[in-house]
Amino acid sequence: MTIHNLGYPRIGDFRELKFTIEAYWKGEKTLADLEAQAREIRYNNFQTQIAAGIELIPVNDFAYYDQFLNMSTLLGVIPQRFRQDEYDVEVAFRMARGRAPSDDEICLPGHDHQPNKSKAGFACAMKKWMDSNYHYIVPELYDDTEFKITDTRLFDEVAEALALKQDGNNIDFKPVLIGPVTYLYLAENVDNVIPKLNRLPELLEAYEQVLLKLAEQGINWVQIDEPILGLELDSEWQRALVDAYHVLKVPPVKILLATYFETLGDNLELACQLPVAGLHYDGVRGEAQLNDVIEQYPADKVLSIGLVDGRNIWKTDLNAAVEQLQGAKAKFGDNLWIAPTSSLLHVPVNLEVEEKLNPELKNYLSFAKQKLDEVKLLADVLDGKGDEKALADNAKAIADKKASKLVNNAEVQTRMAKLDEVALERAAPYAERAVLQKAKFNLPLFPTTTIGSFPQTAEIRQARRQFKAGEISEAQYIEAMQAEIRDVCERQERIGIDVFVHGEPERNDMVEYFGEQLDGYAFTQFGWVQSYGSRCVKPPIIYGDVSREKPMTVFWSQYAQSQTDKTMKGMLSGAVTMLNWSFVRNDQPRETTCNQIALALRDEVLDLEAAGIHMIQIDEAALREGLPLKKSDWAEYLRWAVKSFHLTTSGVANDTQIHTHMCYSEFNDIIESVAAMDADCITIETSKSNMKLLDAFVNFEYPNEIGPGVYDIHSPNIPTVEQMVGLIEKAAKLIPAERLWVNPDCGLKTRGWKETEPALTNMVEAAKVLRKQFAEQVKSA
Repeated sequence: MTIHNLGYPRIGDFRELKFTIEAYWKGEKTLADLEAQAREIRYNNFQTQIAAGIELIPVNDFAYYDQFLNMSTLLGVIPQRFRQDEYDVEVAFRMARGRAPSDDEICLPGHDHQPNKSKAGFACAMKKWMDSNYHYIVPELYDDTEFKITDTRLFDEVAEALALKQDGNNIDFKPVLIGPVTYLYLAENVDNVIPKLNRLPELLEAYEQVLLKLAEQGINWVQIDEPILGLELDSEWQRALVDAYHVLKVPPVKILLATYFETLGDNLELACQLPVAGLHYDGVRGEAQLNDVIEQYPADKVLSIGLVDGRNIWKTDLNAAVEQLQGAKAKFGDNLWIAPTSSLLHVPVNLEVEEKLNPELKNYLSFAKQKLDEVKLLADVLDGKGDEKALADNAKAIADKKASKLVNNAEVQTRMAKLDEVALERAAPYAERAVLQKAKFNLPLFPTTTIGSFPQTAEIRQARRQFKAGEISEAQYIEAMQAEIRDVCERQERIGIDVFVHGEPERNDMVEYFGEQLDGYAFTQFGWVQSYGSRCVKPPIIYGDVSREKPMTVFWSQYAQSQTDKTMKGMLSGAVTMLNWSFVRNDQPRETTCNQIALALRDEVLDLEAAGIHMIQIDEAALREGLPLKKSDWAEYLRWAVKSFHLTTSGVANDTQIHTHMCYSEFNDIIESVAAMDADCITIETSKSNMKLLDAFVNFEYPNEIGPGVYDIHSPNIPTVEQMVGLIEKAAKLIPAERLWVNPDCGLKTRGWKETEPALTNMVEAAKVLRKQFAEQVKSA
């Protein structure tokens, strides 16, 4: 029985890759420094997996920025604005970020590219990978796109890995590729002239060349990930999968087709009949269909089953997993392979380094390194040679968690039992509320605001570190944060922004900050997970019933409001986002956990209102992210997600204005639910799409106020006044001007002041231009 892995975290045990990449971007480290750090991380990852007993180890699960982006550069899918005579890593960084360290000028959206002045251009779009919080860079397909091997890093890394093979060490390496059909399905067809599926034969030629080169290097197995098998595919895309693997069966390597995050649904028969050497199946998220897969998949092929969850951090119930796999073991024998459910890039690296976690809670957890041990133990038990003590310890931990007082809170459960008594609608409809709010806030046409956070400077981070380390007192820390709040208020006053935010200097992360103040949440020291590029997050762990002991934001919001006569927005993260960006307990429905969080936030909203904060933004950036992969399951999720938002907001007065923010989402399929949330104003990301994402709100005739983002905060590019005016002019053709706000796409935490201040100055100037331009039109209306 083969023990293998689908992917391992690439950030390093302590985020070494993040710090080296960011130093490289700043010009503080060389490309040689970056490459050396990357080699060290890959080597350490290989050694960790070898020591754990993993026999078939993934290669090409490493990426400087994104694994999907790696596929684009490998296949030559590089937009014209980034192409150059010879490929180098800076091409990938430009595709992801809009610029690289060697660039001095920027080619912005809507402007002609000037190759003599700069190699930079506006970045490619970024979307969430399936239903995870990992982001991938969306491939852009143009009519002149030619699929050809451009980037050789895959083959270099395979050679690097194969050099570790030694006589008697019983290890081999398995390159990991994004599947051709998933790649096409998720790519953006920019010109819309050549249908995507018409490109499949040419794309398969490039994949064949890749597989042939891997075979020449001595590779036996290649893992090809096709997670779209978990979607509800139409017949054309199902046929594409059949066509693709009848072509790819020719190269002399064995293909392990990997699908994860969902059941196969109506694709079960298709997946079982594809001409590949093996199939990997996620037995946790696909548990409902696991027995069908075992029954229908041919016994003379490899069936890999994942029962160690690659998406969550709880210990696997190994005794239950053994029971689930008995039938598969009897049928497949040594053709049964054991692995995690998916790549482990979605979980923290190593539980061993966590010294501050509650020991009881720590006993319930398993991170990437520990999950390798679980995979090995599970395989050993199935082979009749498992460690009985380890198996017994696992069973005790599972039983202890179910009965734990740490997990179960009687007061929260009593409040949840009375949930039906809470009114879930605002007292008046939006049309009536809007009249009251307009009179109360007295804002100009095209009011300007930001999404919440301002640059987290080195001074802010240092003060936070010093406070956590006990090097400064709480009073000193508070004064430092208040000084930052005063500074951002002065900057906003100087720039001329209409609705202020306090900048969130005291917040480490939009979910972590709140979770740290809620019972039922726990936090790690080093539990970092890659979100995109060098951006790592430390997801909270929701281990038990959630409640709020005391106000979380009122002190800071009150102080900020005292510094200005302008309206100060209160800023909260929404319950659905806090759920979707956390590691969630797996012993009760997600809806129940979400409603517990919403009740805690409801208390916070009412406390903010009582403290004089009458404009409150509740960010639900991850609402769409939580959609199940199968559309047939969407309605139920959206029902309870919208209910949780109402639970948070419905108690405020009619003249209190509720905002929400959603970033990097496609709204067409969920617009009815977004409208049903009934926020007085929603801010959304639209600059990268050139206002295209606004179409959903127009087609639906969205009735409330909208702030379509006018510049991309993930790029260091500084937008011009003319560009932002142009974007809002497009929006004003679709949405009445009196319902439009002007704001960035998202929070400004990751930007520096040297980019932020001129960008916001231009944004305010753009609003002034628009007010003059539309004044008469609105007046006559």
